[in-house]
Amino acid sequence: MDVSDASDSRLANLTQWVLEDLGFDGARIAPASVDASFRRYFRVTLGEDSYIVMDAPPDKEDSGPFLKVARILGSMDLNVPIVLARDMTRGFLLLSDLGSLQYLDALPADGAADRLYRDALEALRTMQITDAPAARDLPRYDRALLLREMELLPEWFLRRHLGLRIAAHERAMLDKLFGSLVSAALEQPTTFVHRDYHSRNLLVTPRNNPGILDFQDAVWGPVTYDLASLLKDCYIAWPPARVREWTLEYRDSLIEAGFKLDADAARFLRWFDLMGLQRHIKVLGIFARLFYRDGKSQYLRDLPRVLDYARDTAARYAETEPFADFLVKRIDPVFEDAQRRALT
Repeated sequence: MDVSDASDSRLANLTQWVLEDLGFDGARIAPASVDASFRRYFRVTLGEDSYIVMDAPPDKEDSGPFLKVARILGSMDLNVPIVLARDMTRGFLLLSDLGSLQYLDALPADGAADRLYRDALEALRTMQITDAPAARDLPRYDRALLLREMELLPEWFLRRHLGLRIAAHERAMLDKLFGSLVSAALEQPTTFVHRDYHSRNLLVTPRNNPGILDFQDAVWGPVTYDLASLLKDCYIAWPPARVREWTLEYRDSLIEAGFKLDADAARFLRWFDLMGLQRHIKVLGIFARLFYRDGKSQYLRDLPRVLDYARDTAARYAETEPFADFLVKRIDPVFEDAQRRALT
């Protein structure tokens, strides 16, 4: 058995569950990954077989949504982990192992991006066009949730990370911006939304690529949300012309598949851009919160990319241009110093 911290009481309980309750005597248990929540993942190896154990402390994480969304996506024949055993009282799930090669690590190889995104977009289209009744019972991505997410920006990124005190007129600008972004989101057709569909939650698999992870926060919401999450990925960036091409090809594929989409190319691109801006505003706050509240510094290194996305997109549209000016005049001059202070 190979474990990271012998004093970790939850890991000790998980080890007992695997070795004794599940009967995996002699298995090797090693860390597999962690995510931005309180969940942790361990790989269990027994002979030539491997499994994943999710550790989700019941007082901090509800595993019910994971189980529900796994059933929804599994019913669509998408490649998600199969739940093999569970102990809901202690917050342990035994899952099938989809592998360890993330899209993020595979995408830079020559010729890989088009092939991998083709598969990821095909899986996304399946999520969006399949009429799964249970998906319509998911929480709504409504005005309150969209606004609550964006409020993370002033609280955690502006105030906590940058140490900025914003003036009343700047707060009014943010309120107007947030309202515009909510309106753009809510005018879109609605569908299944994974809500974190990006290169760190997709695995390269030999069959039925990609393996899809971290779907427990799924909602019913705007059609462009997952597309923006994937193609304006917080962990990797592509030339705007290439993103535009992928985006419009996906729009055409949705229409060909029968999705009711009353939007020409220009309107769809506007939805896509503004939805991406909403997400990146949220992520600026989340990545800062992960550091200051949860002690996870690795996400700070991705803030420059997310800030670039926000600045570039905001500059494209009249209703978001004041935010672009705010970023250039108020954020850019202090951002590097704030990063340096936090990372040293």
